[in-house]
Amino acid sequence: MGKGLLTICQISDIHCGNALFIPELLDRTIIEVNRANPTAVVVSGDLTDAGYREEFEQAAEYIARIECENVMVIPGNHDARNVGYVHFERLFGERQSLMDLDDVVLAAVDSSEPDLNDGQVGREHYGFIEKAFSGVRDKLKVFVVHHHLISLPGTGRERNIVFDAGDVLERLVEARVDLVLSGHKHVPYSWRLEDMLIVNAGTASTLRLRGNTRPCYNVIEAEEGRVEVYRKYPFKERELAVRFDRKTREYSRLEKKIDAEVSSHPQN
Repeated sequence: MGKGLLTICQISDIHCGNALFIPELLDRTIIEVNRANPTAVVVSGDLTDAGYREEFEQAAEYIARIECENVMVIPGNHDARNVGYVHFERLFGERQSLMDLDDVVLAAVDSSEPDLNDGQVGREHYGFIEKAFSGVRDKLKVFVVHHHLISLPGTGRERNIVFDAGDVLERLVEARVDLVLSGHKHVPYSWRLEDMLIVNAGTASTLRLRGNTRPCYNVIEAEEGRVEVYRKYPFKERELAVRFDRKTREYSRLEKKIDAEVSSHPQN
């Protein structure tokens, strides 16, 4: 890399239209993201509550206020309800995307299935993933998907792992992907798998929270091979969650313990 600080902001699960959506939280998140002047912004799905036109249009108005030139948006399972993917495509374009910048390559796919909470990347996307990261030298490789690829703590009985997670993980490891960004369960957490960091985001703008989690979004900073993931709380401080070095493969986790006493009622 070596070209200065790279900053990626990840916002997820904003759920416009939900009764627990808090406009002030999303307003503040966008203000903070714009102040951070990021290289790229990732919105990793569940823009809406039920995939309705009005919800998508509200989400599009918010996302249009993000001042970054490089904004990547993918749908989530809530966006695929009620044929919502039609509105997504009208407002945001294709449901998979590739962003190749000076220091980073981001590839995103749609893992949602119409009217289901479960997810699947699908064999039709495997070639896209392999091609996106082939021939990339020292750039940070980032894969974006709404559903998480590994179970998260504090989420009750787990049901919504990507059906083909094993095949997807194998391809990501073979492609030497550095970072996976996902959302879905509203629980901020991270796992390390081989030399790949898998980072899940919380909900940025709702009170659909498990245990003691708080509304938050992720800020990823990378420079000279070092990558740090911060958890940012709107209106409040940020805290370092995890850091790793792409050159030495050193890794340290600073995650706070997730409250285990949470409801098993699905909130994704």
